[in-house]
Amino acid sequence: MSTTTIDQLRDTELSYRMLLAAGALAVFSFIAFFGLVFPESIWSDLLGILISRSTLSSALRLAVPITFAALGGIFAEKAGVINIGLEGLLIISAFTAVITTAVIGPGVTILGLPAIWVGFFAGVLASLAFSLIFAVVCIRFKADQIIAGLAVWLIALGLAPFAATVYYGGVNTDNVGTTLGTWTIPILSDIPFFGALFDAGPAVYMMLVAVPASWFVLNRTAFGRHIRASGENPKALDTVGVDVSRVRYAGVLLSGFLSGIGGSALSLGLGQFIGNNQTMVNGKGFIAIVAYLFGNYNPLGAFGASFLFAGLEAVQIRLQQVPGYAIPDSLIQTIPYVTVIVVLALVGRTRIPQAAGEHYDTGEDNR
Repeated sequence: MSTTTIDQLRDTELSYRMLLAAGALAVFSFIAFFGLVFPESIWSDLLGILISRSTLSSALRLAVPITFAALGGIFAEKAGVINIGLEGLLIISAFTAVITTAVIGPGVTILGLPAIWVGFFAGVLASLAFSLIFAVVCIRFKADQIIAGLAVWLIALGLAPFAATVYYGGVNTDNVGTTLGTWTIPILSDIPFFGALFDAGPAVYMMLVAVPASWFVLNRTAFGRHIRASGENPKALDTVGVDVSRVRYAGVLLSGFLSGIGGSALSLGLGQFIGNNQTMVNGKGFIAIVAYLFGNYNPLGAFGASFLFAGLEAVQIRLQQVPGYAIPDSLIQTIPYVTVIVVLALVGRTRIPQAAGEHYDTGEDNR
């Protein structure tokens, strides 16, 4: 692809992002105007929800599993492996984190770590194990990546509730009696509205560090260049002596590591794993795929999309608690999903890595 074409794509992407920002500002201005003019209306209630510190706090918490899975998906797909099994990685890590914490028991420490943090890391390891199996199947044995990803999801979707039923007698685990809690930064946490950024769970801080760190790794390190080349032109990478398979393994394992953080944080933030229906993960892995596609494989853009969805989810939860309006809960619950679909249809412009989904053997004839 020529430099001119790439520059044109970037300019177009920037124009669409500016259009989205302008649209969001217009919607907020509309709500603010009617909320101030009509103080006893739904617009006033909606404005109060939007500028509430608790809404920001909830949005940050809800964004954690989506953001971490999206970051993991970026590394895998940038390396050339399409991992649509992110949902399954979130499920298996969420369950493993809780069951490990429960087995160890509250108040017990291992190597100085409280049981809940041992469970957290166990969830990450479980996700890593699943991603390794997925990587071997796709890279070593050249299985169809879409089918393999669906298999990861379906196995996790069945295995976690089954294991919970064996251990607890039902698909939902008992509450482990503790959560990851919150880390409060004095003084900064007292700032109106934005103080929620400094009075949050540890996973929120991890997320706020992981997003810029992922951007830096992808764009400013040799490893990041290898990841990008593996997904764009693996033959060129092979020609300069870099093992493409190893790079792809690293990308997939990173997706497992990051998704494991998101899944463990999800269940241990609540202190319980819920296995009903689609489990407590409830599509967050698939939303993560939408997030990094909308963010055009940019960690910052993926976080923005994840926060958009999480913010809308937080708003709809608060709206359901507002009395006096005959709006069906099922209709309110569709707000985040409809909004994301509309944004993708009207604004999203994504360029998929050229070699994503294609198998490659290191050492192939490059002539």
